[in-house]
Amino acid sequence: WSCTLKSAISDIEVEKTELKGRTLIRVPGYEEPVEFGMLIYFAYPVEDSKEEIIVATTRLETMLGDTAVVVHPDDERYKHLHGKYVQHPFLPRRLPILTDTMVDPAFGSGAVKVTPAHDPNDFECGRRLSLPFITCINDDGLMSSECGPYAGKLRFDVRRQLLSDLKERGLYRDAKENEMVIPICSRSKDIIEPLLKPQWYVNCKTMAQRSIDAVRSKQLKILPTIFEPVWYKWLEDTRDWCISRQLWWGHRIPSYFVSSDEIPAGSDVDDQYWISAHTSEEALEKAAQRFNIPKDKIRLKQGNAFRTMFESNALSFVFLFNR
Repeated sequence: WSCTLKSAISDIEVEKTELKGRTLIRVPGYEEPVEFGMLIYFAYPVEDSKEEIIVATTRLETMLGDTAVVVHPDDERYKHLHGKYVQHPFLPRRLPILTDTMVDPAFGSGAVKVTPAHDPNDFECGRRLSLPFITCINDDGLMSSECGPYAGKLRFDVRRQLLSDLKERGLYRDAKENEMVIPICSRSKDIIEPLLKPQWYVNCKTMAQRSIDAVRSKQLKILPTIFEPVWYKWLEDTRDWCISRQLWWGHRIPSYFVSSDEIPAGSDVDDQYWISAHTSEEALEKAAQRFNIPKDKIRLKQGNAFRTMFESNALSFVFLFNR
């Protein structure tokens, strides 16, 4: 997610910048450069105990979205804490101490903070452990209402403030330079934020496999043949293609989310509340028939545009079908 563009962007639009350690980077919307490449260690106090669990992060602001602390199930140091809780120092939130084999006991303290809504690995861990997903950073890069006294503040300003507040509470433990890769939006030069956002995708696996088979069967020839491995490399590692963008220009995706006081509230992941149609009027007709209510009782929501690359590639099909 690009907070400057306020839109999802594709992986190919992300510049992955390698850092060797502490680096100051200018970020849109900030007067001063922002510090990256530092691993911050801090302590979570164990509830009803004098013990603490030390965790580390390169994105301190995400600790406001933490919903658990995870340790390896075989790590003897923490076995007596399984099932107990730590207390968040800045929010009225208890975090369970859980186990997961994703944790490397030899790395750092052997304990990991989990922010399921803002990290791909934490997302998978959160699903495995049925953790709540708390969004702590909004679309515009401001901290969300879940963040207590930090709500409404710029994410990297909060990073600095949290560091100071941890020191004030005696919970700061260490800071070490850390080699890492920073994802930067190639268009806005903003730092990419992993956010949970419902999007529209194209399943590319079948198309990719047909393209692979066409070359292997010699139905399609790649010239010169030295580029065949490149063809296979791109297509064998394909993923679903995100074709939606949160932009006010461009062709609208012809799918509408239906809501009404007359029907139960749906959710963005519930297919039965989505209507695909050529026009909004056609969508109203379909929704009225599906839910058996008058058209004037229905509200349609449609806020996504096609990604330009998908839109331009689809143009040839439009002309072919019209003919």
